[in-house]
Amino acid sequence: MEQAQGRAGTGEREAPGPRDGEDGRSGTALELLVHGVGGTTPAEMLDDPRTVRVTGDHIAAVFRRTEDTDAESRPEDYRGRPVPEAYVWCNLTSGNGTRALWLLLLPFMVVNLAHWMRPTARGRTRTGRLYGLLVRLAGLTLTVLLVAGACEVALDLVAWQCAGTHACAERHSWLGFLSPVMSDGGWWSTPGRRLALAAAVPAALTGLLWYLSLRTWRAYESQQPMDRETGSDTAPETDPRSGLGEEARTALNQPGFWYGRRLVARLRAAHTAAALLTVAAAAGAPAARFDRRPGGPAPLDTLGWLLMTALVAGAVAVVTVVCRRGRSERRLDRELDERLVRLLPLAALILFVLALLYGGWARPGWSSAGRLPGDMTFGGIALVQGLLVVALAVVAHVLHRSRPDARAAIRGLGGPAVAMLACALGGVMSGGVAQRVSDWLDGTGTSIDGPPVLLTWQASVIPLLLVVVLLLCAALARHTWRLARAERADIEGDHPGEAGDPGRTRRIALTRALATLTDRAPLLVAIVSATTLLLGAGALVGALTTDRVPADAARGTYAVVHGAAQTAQALGSWLIGLGFILFVTWGRRAYKDASARRTIGILWDVGTFWPRAAHPFAPPCYAERAVPDLTWRMATWTRATGGRLVISGHSQGSVLAASAAWQLEPSARKRVALLTYGSPLERLYGRWFPAHFGPAALGSLHEEVDCWRNLHRRTDPIGGPMRLPGDSGPAVDRPPLKDPLTYGRTELHPLPAPILGHSDYQADPAFAEERQRLLARLRPEVPAPRHTGSHPSVPSADGGTGDC
Repeated sequence: MEQAQGRAGTGEREAPGPRDGEDGRSGTALELLVHGVGGTTPAEMLDDPRTVRVTGDHIAAVFRRTEDTDAESRPEDYRGRPVPEAYVWCNLTSGNGTRALWLLLLPFMVVNLAHWMRPTARGRTRTGRLYGLLVRLAGLTLTVLLVAGACEVALDLVAWQCAGTHACAERHSWLGFLSPVMSDGGWWSTPGRRLALAAAVPAALTGLLWYLSLRTWRAYESQQPMDRETGSDTAPETDPRSGLGEEARTALNQPGFWYGRRLVARLRAAHTAAALLTVAAAAGAPAARFDRRPGGPAPLDTLGWLLMTALVAGAVAVVTVVCRRGRSERRLDRELDERLVRLLPLAALILFVLALLYGGWARPGWSSAGRLPGDMTFGGIALVQGLLVVALAVVAHVLHRSRPDARAAIRGLGGPAVAMLACALGGVMSGGVAQRVSDWLDGTGTSIDGPPVLLTWQASVIPLLLVVVLLLCAALARHTWRLARAERADIEGDHPGEAGDPGRTRRIALTRALATLTDRAPLLVAIVSATTLLLGAGALVGALTTDRVPADAARGTYAVVHGAAQTAQALGSWLIGLGFILFVTWGRRAYKDASARRTIGILWDVGTFWPRAAHPFAPPCYAERAVPDLTWRMATWTRATGGRLVISGHSQGSVLAASAAWQLEPSARKRVALLTYGSPLERLYGRWFPAHFGPAALGSLHEEVDCWRNLHRRTDPIGGPMRLPGDSGPAVDRPPLKDPLTYGRTELHPLPAPILGHSDYQADPAFAEERQRLLARLRPEVPAPRHTGSHPSVPSADGGTGDC
């Protein structure tokens, strides 16, 4: 654990945790700290430079102060105070430089998020399954699109066009052995053999994706959760032992939720096979098309038809595997479809080799000219993706209408909108590579025809999309400025009797206003996604109807139309190329710069929380390691000591803490108190993932744990209140904390207090107050009864109530 162990004092020595039979049943309390995004060190979390690893490894571990190593054997020394522990998981998302390569998997990560954004499906099990199926199919199209983009570069631009054109091959001497003229008809100069050799590039990419998926699953997601039987054969969102009604159930408390081995292995096999079949089709289809000409060799023509039929059958098999039911969450599924996992990629690999052999057969008179017919391929992928997104939106709308949630992002359409953005990202990345390679091979644009027409049309609509984004940003900036002006009066009213400071008031007001931009994200995503869908449809129609690039298609029309088309085409090509270069540059910088690598780690903290349910090549899910870690630690500690604990989570750590609490047995859950601060549980997860973190799910968590208190600030752009209805709201949420702690200079704070925003909640006295209130409830006896609305509440310092 580079980041954690590097400053963990004596952290190399591993100390044993509590064991059954120890005299720890005298009621020792435990405070388990979980950090948020970006990571930290155990020394900072425990406020002590001398720390020791209690349990775990170099990736994720639990630490204690050295003096607390054997706390369970000395319960008399901890009367009235808990034993602090820190769970450090930063290396799950930010480690060595290879993590920067995960940026290439960004579209896969985004479409996987769309899977978990579905509205609540209780009572509509089949509709919910249809939603998951559509997202899995969208993920499959992204794999095909990525590999098709690699085939476009390697097979079409390099092997077919440039190597087959004397002027282009002459400028790139390394292609000389592939050129019929420069190699004087060498063995590799025939079109089929050129394509077979170039097919090694997308095939290697496929192998790399398969290897990364398998390796990361073994490293991160192979940890088995605690095996507990729910005895439920109902929908995966139910847990009969919770004692709650159907409305309050969530799939997060299911034993198999954080163990998706079977589905990931099945999807990995299907996506690997789909990628190999795509490369086989790209390498074999041109030869089959040449053999079908009048007077062509009948044996090769027959072999071509057989090969194409086998490829279609393979594609049908892949789609069938993807369409099979996804996850088994109601139980810990250790089974594996071994025959499917092995045979499907193997069959695709055999067809790939046969396609190379067939395409590489000598064919007199065959020469390469123009482009490979890729417009049909990319056009078909774009059409299927658009239809899948529209169908997904219809299904999401039906689910949302059945159980409306006023707080759900984009009225339940967050998943379809994000899926559309994933498809757009995949198109931009594939098109960007093709555009840059084409410009590099033939900067003048006179030797080769370049990439397919559709990719040029898609690049040409990017300036229009950027105009929409800039207008949205201008509108949000105007709204933020007006909100900041309105906040100034409230800030001055919060500090009566103090001398006004206009500059400080403006800074506080602007921070509060900027923090509200998080709540505007659904509007931005909705407009950008809808615009992308419409512009993508227009690009597809333009490419298929004209079969010419925009500038050529507009020739002969009005001068202003022709000029606009030329400008959009040139600017779009430049922008998409610039975007790809910036993407690669950022990845290269992150490979060398640890601070930039941590920034990428923060991105993955949010994006890879969810299991890989829609795409097996997405970055690994760190929660499939972190949640079982926390669950095992809490369950074994409470069982071994008979004590109770407070799990304290900041930011993303609060999401891990809540997820781990859901995984506990109901009896153990009652011995856990939850303290969250700067938490995105409702503000982000509740709105974007309503089926799993909606109001009913958060309400059930409040009812099942011993006590839950949540702290937030108006200046925090990430954390927010839980917004539970009725008496549960004030029982969980403390009124917003003051930020800054003091407006001006005081005897206690002679220097100006900083605006903390999302950080350093422990600096607020309210944090210590709430923490102490929770710890005071930790007794070895039966958990204290809850207060109801008819019982008096104990007021806190700021007027809130401390009851749970």
